[in-house]
Amino acid sequence: MTAAALLPPAGLPGLDPAWSRLVEVPRVDGRGGSDTWHVLDNAVDLAAGDETAGTLLCVHGNPTWSYLWRDVARAASKPADGGRPWRVIAVDQLGMGFSERTGRTHRLRDRVVELGALTDALGLTGPVVTVGHDWGGAVSLGWAVEHRAQLAGVVLTNTAVHQDLGVAAPAPLRLALTGGVLRTSTVTTTAFLETALALAHPPLSAAVRDAYRAPYRTRARRVAIGDFVADIPLAADHPSRPALDDLAAAVRTLDVPAFVAWGPRDPVFVGRFLDDVLDRLPQADVHRFEGAGHLVAEDVDFAGALLTWLTDQEVDTPDLDTPDLDAPELEDGVTRTPFRPLGAAVDERADDDGPALVELAPIGGGGPRSISWALLARRVDEIARGMGLAGVGRGDRVCLLVPPGADLTAALYACLRIGAVVVVADAGLGIRGLSRAVRGASPDVVIGVERALLAARALGWPARRFGAGPMSRASRRLLGVETTLVELAASGRTPLGGVPAALPSGGVPAAMPLGGVPAALPPAPGPHDPAAVLFTSGSTGPAKGVAYTHGQLAAMRDVVGTTYGIGPGTAFVAGFAPFALLGPALGATCACPDMDVTAPRTLTAAALAAAVAAIDAAVVFASPAALTAVVASADGLDEEGRRALAGVGVFLSAGAPVPPELLAAAGALMPAAAPHTPYGMTEALLVTDISLDEIRAAAGGEPAVRGVCVGRPVEGVRIAISPLDDRGAATGALTGAPGVTGEILIRGAHVMDHYDRLWLTQRASARDVGWHRTGDVGQFDDADRLWVEGRLRHVITTAEGVLTPVRFERLAEGVAGVGRAAAVGVGPAGVQQVVLVVETVPATRRPGLATTELTARVRASIDRPVAAVFAVPRLPTDVRHNSKVQRTRIGIWAGRALAGGRLGAP
Repeated sequence: MTAAALLPPAGLPGLDPAWSRLVEVPRVDGRGGSDTWHVLDNAVDLAAGDETAGTLLCVHGNPTWSYLWRDVARAASKPADGGRPWRVIAVDQLGMGFSERTGRTHRLRDRVVELGALTDALGLTGPVVTVGHDWGGAVSLGWAVEHRAQLAGVVLTNTAVHQDLGVAAPAPLRLALTGGVLRTSTVTTTAFLETALALAHPPLSAAVRDAYRAPYRTRARRVAIGDFVADIPLAADHPSRPALDDLAAAVRTLDVPAFVAWGPRDPVFVGRFLDDVLDRLPQADVHRFEGAGHLVAEDVDFAGALLTWLTDQEVDTPDLDTPDLDAPELEDGVTRTPFRPLGAAVDERADDDGPALVELAPIGGGGPRSISWALLARRVDEIARGMGLAGVGRGDRVCLLVPPGADLTAALYACLRIGAVVVVADAGLGIRGLSRAVRGASPDVVIGVERALLAARALGWPARRFGAGPMSRASRRLLGVETTLVELAASGRTPLGGVPAALPSGGVPAAMPLGGVPAALPPAPGPHDPAAVLFTSGSTGPAKGVAYTHGQLAAMRDVVGTTYGIGPGTAFVAGFAPFALLGPALGATCACPDMDVTAPRTLTAAALAAAVAAIDAAVVFASPAALTAVVASADGLDEEGRRALAGVGVFLSAGAPVPPELLAAAGALMPAAAPHTPYGMTEALLVTDISLDEIRAAAGGEPAVRGVCVGRPVEGVRIAISPLDDRGAATGALTGAPGVTGEILIRGAHVMDHYDRLWLTQRASARDVGWHRTGDVGQFDDADRLWVEGRLRHVITTAEGVLTPVRFERLAEGVAGVGRAAAVGVGPAGVQQVVLVVETVPATRRPGLATTELTARVRASIDRPVAAVFAVPRLPTDVRHNSKVQRTRIGIWAGRALAGGRLGAP
């Protein structure tokens, strides 16, 4: 069935009718005649004589049309940064949108050739950047590989370049391709179209949905929707399979800049398709827009992201001033030592029978268990060789979901030894946060205990599964476990002395390798090779993956060791997994107390004392929530436990601001210890350090008028402040002057490499070359001490100026009857009102306005007007640390409360 090309009806939201044009293009099948395309062309918006940066050739998928790119056309006409405009050609593929219904079936190869004929008819020259979505991604890449002389870059949103024959297609596609469902859902009815439109997050407005429906009002105009679905080449004998295979191979040869914008909530183009795209375009910049789905161009400001990326391609970015980690050098007055791998101490102590780790609560149960340096080194070597035999190697991502202890330590250092990239997304993120993190990192292998692998199976994580700890044969079958750490170690072991010993967690070893020759280890990775992806706590939004190189991890070890004197001969207790994993790197004996690492408040004083006694620890690390729990349970200590804690020389607490009162209370339990609270983050584990005595000296006996004092930079770290403007945004200037509030910037050899698959986030954090923008705000005092005043996104913009929250919170927390406090801004930016939300002591039974008396006392403690004071039983905090107050969530709640909304828990 045929139908002529049309112009879209007037009044479609966001679509300028002047952009629409019909273009006649000679048919490409040699039978004469022409086809008529509808395209959007923003050339009418471009001033005569204006030099454009090039052309964006935008290709939609199924069942959308060029309307998908309307925001790109508008933004490209007048870039916000004042740069050169881009011409946008957004096509309606033949049979789709308002282009001609030709009556022919258009397969993948046809569509690529037809698009080339259209650009020829338009006289399109370079430079051209292709932009594709869904099946338009494949079509646009087909044009790209055949027009290299004109090509300047490729941009993709949720799409697929290749589909393995042995892997099932996503469920929605399988359903759409089933028997009579295909034509019924795509042509006879609008079911396929409506389902696609329902994939927007947030939902599309009624007017926008209706605009997408406009070209497909009748059955005859929907034929190509069904043809597109039918052209998905899932079988080897499908007519379009050769074209897709050729295209997938050719994409690897594209050497132009590439940008991939991805919506992770897409049920069709799931994570493995993104992995495949990045495998074929390794040079691509990628940004995963958490919360976005299939229609990422509708869900987020894709046009803004695209124009930002295009602008960056025109600018020569200066080389980063990063140290050469292979050799000593002098920079900023700091002499750097040659690169020494993170696991070097484990190898160096391979003959040492002294304790490396003590497990207070082994995975398999039973009493405390000591693991010697010799056993740890042997297990690391065996697992590394075994993983090689299992096909895990350099660059593969391995997610470790194992509690702190021997199994986790051995697996981590084995992965680093073979060049695999360790993904650490701990259960402290909560099940939703953990699943989002794992999917975002897209690991090739998940190594986990049984309950973790149950979650992996239930949540559908697409990765190979290896087991840790006890696991029955039935569980292995159910969970799809290929092998275990015990079996990996056995397969990588030289068969000397007969049957190998089991790993500390127990289990049955696999058969020996044939011939008794262990797998060879690959060359050790270098300092610039990728090593790990660690996840932030997610306290200010979805947890972000933070990528480290081997050199940066080694520098992190050196900073921690130097600052706190931790090294061979030191023993320390870690109530936080990252510090536990640093123990072997530092050459120190380490123990983790018996606690649920996903719930810091489960640490008791008795459990901490038992861990200290087990290794005669001189150093203790605990998060503020864990330390609070220790202090609260101090009555449970016996005399032996008190003696053990009295032998501690240093204790550290970090992860969130630590009140001096908490440090002092913990110090009473460890009277010989110097209490310290380092300031750092997942992006740089250690930035500054301060002791309790120094905190008291900084306060000078007066209230904390600036915020929280975190001390001076540790060795090898530089800090600068980027002052805030009247909108609460950090300016480009950098200063070290005292009394200037702004965003805190840091630099050092141990600062992270980049945010994983978050190009826009990384760009924002590193826009000052050589510096990392932390997202925290603060200032220096006259003694060069840093004070942290909150997060940049939590600053309060009032008519009188910009205010930071921590100062108000600290003042309110000094009021009798107040526990923790959160200061938030309510109202439009620039005229916000300050609102305090406080936990009361004793806790109030239900949320509501604070009493008149408490409100008056809180207002009297603060030298700024306070619009309201609310009292709640408990403030919401981050999942991992149970300490970081979630001000964004509280601010939304307070705004609703002031507007008369229902007062549930914030």
